[in-house]
Amino acid sequence: MNSKTILIQKLITPSLLVGLLSGCAADGSQSNDPQPPPATPVAEVSVLDTTIYQDYIANIIAFKNVEIRSRLSGFLDQIYVDEGSEVSQGQPLFKLNDTEYAAEVARSEAVLESAIADAKTLALEVNRTKLLVDKNIVSETDLEVATAKLAAAESKIKEAKSLLQHAKTQLAYTLVRAPFAGKIDRIPLKEGSLLDEGTLLTSISDLRQVYAYFDISEQEYLSIVTDNGTRTVDVNLPVTLTLANGTSYPHTGVAEFAENEFEKTTGTISLRALFPNPDGLIKHGASGKISVPMQHGENLVVHQKSVFEIQDRTYVYKVVGSNTLAMTPFRAGPRVGHYYLVEDGLSARDTIVFEGVQNLKDGMTISPKMTSLADYQLAANGTQ
Repeated sequence: MNSKTILIQKLITPSLLVGLLSGCAADGSQSNDPQPPPATPVAEVSVLDTTIYQDYIANIIAFKNVEIRSRLSGFLDQIYVDEGSEVSQGQPLFKLNDTEYAAEVARSEAVLESAIADAKTLALEVNRTKLLVDKNIVSETDLEVATAKLAAAESKIKEAKSLLQHAKTQLAYTLVRAPFAGKIDRIPLKEGSLLDEGTLLTSISDLRQVYAYFDISEQEYLSIVTDNGTRTVDVNLPVTLTLANGTSYPHTGVAEFAENEFEKTTGTISLRALFPNPDGLIKHGASGKISVPMQHGENLVVHQKSVFEIQDRTYVYKVVGSNTLAMTPFRAGPRVGHYYLVEDGLSARDTIVFEGVQNLKDGMTISPKMTSLADYQLAANGTQ
């Protein structure tokens, strides 16, 4: 043993060795101290008095929309309106060449005048024959023949009048008028075009009001007609409309049933909602989203911060005895703002973790910090 080893042995005295061992023991006792349970905000499952809306895709059409078609064959002489222009009821829109139709009216008038003249002649013949019969110059048979000829002439007058009326109607059809006040659509033809009977000239739409058509299922239909506030199949539901760009339409509509039977293949029934359109913002053939009130009254809700999903199932952490967490599944209904509706799995007054669920696990013990409904609403506003 050298001198350095002897010196180290003398320096490590029994008292120093005791101190080193006690220090190690102290360090070991600190690592085994239990950690306090984490402070966690919790809240009760709440009840909100709210209205639940269901959204549906809607097809929008004008209150009135018709195609303007030619009733005659001929050449298009004049176009009195421009595409997109506003017109009033009865306003002239198009003019077909009426030369042939005016000539037909004149010919029919001549035929009628000739039939009237023939009838007058035969009426005189009947009167003359009656005198001769009274004087026993001719027989009753001659009078019957004259009377029959007069009846045939009167029938020709009726036929001529009918043909004249038809010719006048055809002539009137050469001037195409607006059936109601509205806005003109595209005009595909130009002046001088040759038209066939039924040729499309344009369309006209009355856009002061619009209809939005949408389909609901049988289950949703029953929810509406058995609602405590409705209890009738003759419903008038206030609905709202969201336009294709996601903006809310400023006017509220009223929905009613448009059909009396369900579609066999889809199990749906159609409703239509009538919306005012004073500014003409909505056009015929537009699309949108209808929001229909489907459920009223008090509903159990949990805030979205309290909810997490695993394999398409929704869960919350419920606080059970001794402040222990139990991962609890529940059936979530539609969302209302920042809340999920609770359809099954939770009860009013159940205490659940309000937020921070990603840092927790099933069976964990926490130190709960109660959050009030006002805090719920404040949190909702804070996430907007």
